[in-house]
Amino acid sequence: MGAKELTKLAKEKKLEFIDLKFTDIPGLWQHITIPIQELDEGLFINGVGFDGSSIRGFQPINESDMLIKPDPQSAFIDPFMEDPTLSMICNVSDPLSHTPYSRDPRNVARKAERYLSATGIADQAIFGPEPEFYVFDDIRFDQTHNTGYYAIDSKEGFWNSGKREEPNLGYKPRYKEGYFPVPPTDSLHNLRAKMSKVMNEVGIDVILHHHEVATAGQCEIGVNVNTLVNSGDVLMKFKYVVKNVALAYGKTVTFMPKPLFMDNGSGMHVHQSLWRAGKNKFYDPDGYGGLSRMGIHYVGGLLHHAPSLLAITSPTTNSYRRLVPGYEAPINLVYSKRNRSACVRIPMYSQSEKAKRIEFRPPDCSCNPYLALSAMLMAGLDGIENEIEPPTPIETDIFELSGEERKDMRSTPGSLEDALDNLENDHDYLLKGDVFTEDLLKMWIEYKRKREVDQIRLRPHPHEFALYYDI
Repeated sequence: MGAKELTKLAKEKKLEFIDLKFTDIPGLWQHITIPIQELDEGLFINGVGFDGSSIRGFQPINESDMLIKPDPQSAFIDPFMEDPTLSMICNVSDPLSHTPYSRDPRNVARKAERYLSATGIADQAIFGPEPEFYVFDDIRFDQTHNTGYYAIDSKEGFWNSGKREEPNLGYKPRYKEGYFPVPPTDSLHNLRAKMSKVMNEVGIDVILHHHEVATAGQCEIGVNVNTLVNSGDVLMKFKYVVKNVALAYGKTVTFMPKPLFMDNGSGMHVHQSLWRAGKNKFYDPDGYGGLSRMGIHYVGGLLHHAPSLLAITSPTTNSYRRLVPGYEAPINLVYSKRNRSACVRIPMYSQSEKAKRIEFRPPDCSCNPYLALSAMLMAGLDGIENEIEPPTPIETDIFELSGEERKDMRSTPGSLEDALDNLENDHDYLLKGDVFTEDLLKMWIEYKRKREVDQIRLRPHPHEFALYYDI
């Protein structure tokens, strides 16, 4: 839709405001709201000014003036505003040159799509993320000079099986046994159904929803595949809808990868394929798992660059509470068909060309989706361009292999600090086509080290008192 179509829609729906949303570096939506009377062609050409120095990872204070320009194709009627509001996702621009801003995550994704086309390898990258999240009933946390704690509660939590709830009716999923039970054990079915309906209203194509493996409200809502930029937009809207619907029902949602001790973490497995002229370039019925040589080299790029790639796709210290050796986490840098113990899986539900894809399993929803999807594409393309061969496929359950059998198997980094060190040393593949810039990556590494790695390193952990207080 253009300005004329949106103006017509605004009159039909009696809209009163325009909400302009854009994404900061860590991956959270920010917004500015203006009256509906500002809706004209000039809005899309001239944009709206804001203070870039107040947005995490953006501008220094002496160069703070920036613009956001809405993308009319992203427009949707916001379901959470009391006054009728038209929401649009924006791109960030420099106010002097009106050129796209190199640190704007959505602009990185747009450049990645252009680079893909320029290579001639494919004209579309198709992504299918699988976002997992927890729905809690109460969350408290604090950190002071002399106190540090968090406390989570959920009516579904199996730790409440003996609680006096007057009455306690049971039906709480056991630890690691929350996958697919029907209500009443799955107490969140109706909430997920409401989330799914609202997603459909804002243009997200939902294909399924279900309870996930963990106790205490772990959920998944599956969405249809899409192109790179559109997938980033969908994931941003997805989080917005899930959090706000939960809030309306008196619940809270977290996309933290590992909020609970000794139960499953939340990941974001990402299905990927490349298409050209309507043909799936990953499809070869005679290849391993039905995968073409191009697809195998794409896998080679993902696995080769995974130690640095994870600094963007699994970019929090909490990500590495999920990606822990010795547990059922996708840390082994190998690929396989059907095998969920490998970092890359080739799904085998269907043998058709349309369904052929690879699944990269380490990412989680703490990532900035525009940056994460772009980085995965760039790693895969580097694998294709350099014909990187992945390790021999592993058909057996890697978790059951002995230490001797796994000794030569590469694994993902053990911490965000390790991943950032790898990114510092291996990022040329991200710079191709000016998709990522040295400035953006330098800022990302510095931000993550100072604002996250160092901040966690400085603080005592509660369990350290149990280990060391009487030492």
